[in-house]
Amino acid sequence: MTHPASVTALPRRVVVTGATGKLGRAVVAHLRDVGVDVLAVDRAAGGDPRDVGGEFLQADLTDYGQVLEALLGGADEHGGTVDAVVHLAAIPAPGLLPNATTFANNSSATYNVFAAARAAGIKRVVYASSETVLGLPFDTPPPYAPVDEEYAPRPESTYSLNKALEEEMAGHFCRWDPELIMLGLRFSNVMDVEDYAQFPSFDADPRLRRWNLWGYIDARDGAQAVERALAYDRPGAEVFIIANADTVMSRSSAGLMSEVYPDVEIRKELGEHETLLSIDKARRVLGYEPRHTWRNHVR
Repeated sequence: MTHPASVTALPRRVVVTGATGKLGRAVVAHLRDVGVDVLAVDRAAGGDPRDVGGEFLQADLTDYGQVLEALLGGADEHGGTVDAVVHLAAIPAPGLLPNATTFANNSSATYNVFAAARAAGIKRVVYASSETVLGLPFDTPPPYAPVDEEYAPRPESTYSLNKALEEEMAGHFCRWDPELIMLGLRFSNVMDVEDYAQFPSFDADPRLRRWNLWGYIDARDGAQAVERALAYDRPGAEVFIIANADTVMSRSSAGLMSEVYPDVEIRKELGEHETLLSIDKARRVLGYEPRHTWRNHVR
């Protein structure tokens, strides 16, 4: 049984990979707002008006030497002891590139980050796993709902297969070094505020978003989850589903399940719009509590 982490100080200096992505920008901004010294790392230089700004290093994470230099503080003008790593960098979804390309990039980048962190003596690693390991898209119905971390990964794509292997890899890194803390955050579909305008259109056909049980994560709540994970102090590997407290739909969660997945067991009494991607473990262990909802942005 997992026990709650005790309150501990946030690491002083953190490397965030994938810093120019949708979630990465939110994480970098949030950590800097709470006083963490962040070195933002990405292969892309950015250019988005919401770019991370501040301290930035362009690096290719599929090159182990570049990763090790970044984590050892050896890059010119980017010195200082790194206390933790937040690894978000990846080809972000299935189908964007050929499968072998996705696997080669994501698997090598994650291995390099994990191995370089260990070589550098960094004991805290938070990394982006994915809701996809739960069985997305749910063409095969989920085993029960709300889905949680209690059943084995069910990858249905090369992207998801890689995420499942990353979780397995983290477990073995922690076996090799019993002082390591490696937390995989199974993020749902990341959304910015401007994305919420499309949400009312989902109500016309509940099957449009059944692929992830109508879940989402506000990027700001994703960043909060990263902060909570960085404060977790119990060695070992853990995984957590990170979603918002509600669904993307105006219809009730119970009604959605009854209509689309009538034969799936419902294991708890559902709130009206309660997420079907259970965040109970993240709430209990990390103290994570979503602060945002699309319903406050769409009239």
